[in-house]
Formats: sequence, C-alpha cells, structure tokens
Amino acid sequence: MRSYDEIFAIAADRKGGAAALEDLIVGGPYPIPTPETPPTELPEDRWLSAMTRGVFQAGFNWSVIDAKWDGFEAAFKGFDVDRCAMMSEDWFDQLITDTRIVRNGTKIQSVRANAVFVTELRAEGGVGAVIGGWPSRDFVGLLARLKTDGSRLGGTTAQYMLRSLGVDTFLLSTDVVARLVAEGVIDKPPTSKKAMAAVQTAFNTWADQSGRSMAQISRTLSMSV
Repeated sequence: MRSYDEIFAIAADRKGGAAALEDLIVGGPYPIPTPETPPTELPEDRWLSAMTRGVFQAGFNWSVIDAKWDGFEAAFKGFDVDRCAMMSEDWFDQLITDTRIVRNGTKIQSVRANAVFVTELRAEGGVGAVIGGWPSRDFVGLLARLKTDGSRLGGTTAQYMLRSLGVDTFLLSTDVVARLVAEGVIDKPPTSKKAMAAVQTAFNTWADQSGRSMAQISRTLSMSV
C-alpha cells in the first residue's frame, strides 16, 4: 500500500499540480460541508429529514427529490420524530397518494422505522451524540450500526447522508474503491466485515500519515484514478 503522499502525488499529476489538487480536495465543485450547527447538536427532526432524503435519493434522480423537498417537509410534518414514529395506517394511506412527495410505499415506511430508531437512541444520549459524535476512526462501525438498526441506510446511502450533515466520512465511490483495489487493500468492492475493516485500517493509516480528515483522504483517492 502506498503512502498518502505517494497517492497525493499521483492525483496531483492527474489534476494539474499540487495546488490545483489541494483546491479540489478542500473545495472543488462540491465543497465538503461545514455546517453552522455541528452534527452533535443537530435536533432529531434534522437527522430524520436527512435520513429520509438519503433513502429517497437512492436509485432516483436527486434533482427531482431536491425540487420536491419542501413538499416532503410538509407531508411528513417537519419530520417530527415522535409523530413519524407513531405513523398511523391512515396517514400512510394519505402519503401513498400525496403528490408532494415520491409515492414509494417501501420508502415511506422507512420514515416510520427510522423515526423509531431515532427515539431508541435517546437511551444512549440521543442521535446527535451517538451518530454525530461517532469517532471517524471507526466509521465502518457506524455504517454497520446504521445498516443494522436503521431502515434502508446501507450502502452509500448512509455515507452521503452523513457527509451532508458534516460528519467526517469517506465515500466508497467507484473511483475510491478502484484506488483501494490498486493499493491491495481489497480485491473488489467491500461488502464483508473483513473487507470493511481493511478499508478502515487503510484510511486510519493515511490519516496518521497526513493529518487529514477522512473526507479529504477520500477525495484524494478518488482523484488519483
């Protein structure tokens, strides 16, 4: 496995030099979010909103979801967690015909399930403390928790959702996976616990070498392919 500096050099050669690459890593066309409210302090409804947005964007045109988002917020009553957790069958039946949202029954049901998940996290200090404060050096542990206890929060859905809220994440995009394969960290897209642990170890090593965030390392890897 190459060092971070060696991978940075490969990416810099592809992107027009170190200065140009640095701009892309830090900002670029899609800057890494730096929200005013830290994820540890976000209220529950904003977590449920972000989870729902991630679920509905998966496998769908994101621009359509973006255009309808005000309608989603209204239809799900501002993502009030307790109300969504107690979603009645009558409310579900109304939502399945509500043109303000994308009328996918399975994804609508996930809102109720994820609201229940958020309420259960209160016993551990709350969603902000648990998920927002999860250590980045065990990011794969967080992904496993969301996949197991959340609804439809597996794959890259959780990765993009967490990134949007300012949680320090890596994204296992096609390019990032290609670099991980090239470095011998994994031999195919990671799905097993063993493969994900290897990915986390590699990112932790590069973080120790560079002092960079998981997000910046992830971007470096993606631009090296």
